[in-house]
Amino acid sequence: MDLYVFATPYRVTWDYYFLSREHTLEFKAWEGKAEYEYVKSKGVSIFLMEAGMLGTIQALWDVFPLFTNTGWGENSNVAFLKKHMGASFEERPEPWVTNISTDDIHSGDFLAISKIRGRWGGFETLEKWVSGSYAGHSAVCLRDSEGKLWVGESGHENEEGEDIIAMLPWDEWWEFELNKDNANPHIALLPLHPDIRAKFNESAAWEYARSMEGKPYGYHNMIFSWIDTIDGNYPPPLDAHLVASVMTMWNQLRPSYAANLWNEALNLRLGTEGLDLPDILVETEKRGSSFDELLTIPEKDDWLYSDGKSTSCIAFVLEMYKEAGLFGSIADSIQVTEFTIKDAYMLRFFENNSSRLPKWCNDADDVKLPFCQIRGKYRMELPGYNTMDPYPHMNERCPSLPPKYLRPRNC
Repeated sequence: MDLYVFATPYRVTWDYYFLSREHTLEFKAWEGKAEYEYVKSKGVSIFLMEAGMLGTIQALWDVFPLFTNTGWGENSNVAFLKKHMGASFEERPEPWVTNISTDDIHSGDFLAISKIRGRWGGFETLEKWVSGSYAGHSAVCLRDSEGKLWVGESGHENEEGEDIIAMLPWDEWWEFELNKDNANPHIALLPLHPDIRAKFNESAAWEYARSMEGKPYGYHNMIFSWIDTIDGNYPPPLDAHLVASVMTMWNQLRPSYAANLWNEALNLRLGTEGLDLPDILVETEKRGSSFDELLTIPEKDDWLYSDGKSTSCIAFVLEMYKEAGLFGSIADSIQVTEFTIKDAYMLRFFENNSSRLPKWCNDADDVKLPFCQIRGKYRMELPGYNTMDPYPHMNERCPSLPPKYLRPRNC
């Protein structure tokens, strides 16, 4: 039995067939003249789900547990990342929480976070798979004028259940991660190199943080840090056509979510305003372009959305680095909204001399990592850590295909 999906910018439908012969799918009515004209000109996108009905159901069943907040869910996330990314998940000796001295944490130090169960665990697993990042969330440390340690985070859930940008006292943030975060977070502290730390303008960093505090998490442009190329960022069975079809289906089911997740970003790429997804697809075709080309247009850090600048967890950290002077003279040619978390921890910004790491750093582990893992049962991996100097237009044209995630020089 073969399962087929049929899509236009205005609808997604499916059908299945038992016999190998000619079949007909009937559209009983058009979704207006625009759909009719589009199909007459461009046709209908057709996808064969090669695994068939049972195989497709099995694949969905493999994905479903990733989002469950259970031991089954955690094991499923670990198994998925081992299978599809080649992750190791070697178990560390106990204790799995480090006895930290916060005196050794400085402004600009990076927090790489990997969650492996529940809603965020499942989301991060898929994010890691498509981007090659071995962490799914990030935050940054910052000291105020009185020396108090804070954590800046885009993606903090407030009392209303909204994901926002927040500045939290370290003790409050750490208490939550130790005792209240049910996604089993694995956390690593990545200290800045002393030479980089000396460049870090703390006042400018605070000015930026205060300007962003309370604003929504950057859902608008989240997917665009991943998609840089026409065909080098989609692990099978994904491709731009399937992404467009999923967007079309989501646009029909939850139009307000669709507007938040991608419609505004796509309008900015076209230089249009207020077009919904079907009109965006039609307008793209009218201009002689394609949807896969539209997705690859780099995000701009200064683009304004309906609720202001849009910064994901990593964009917030790197924009702070940018404002604090860490990108130096090339800052204007760096779009941090094009960076994934992997792109961030690969920057040659971090400590490269293990003798300068805090004494408590990995003190209970028999493997000495080049960074400080401070929480987690499994040893964190950050391939390519601290190896790449920033350059103009960095990460705007980079492929990211598993399992090796090879990238050409200066992409």
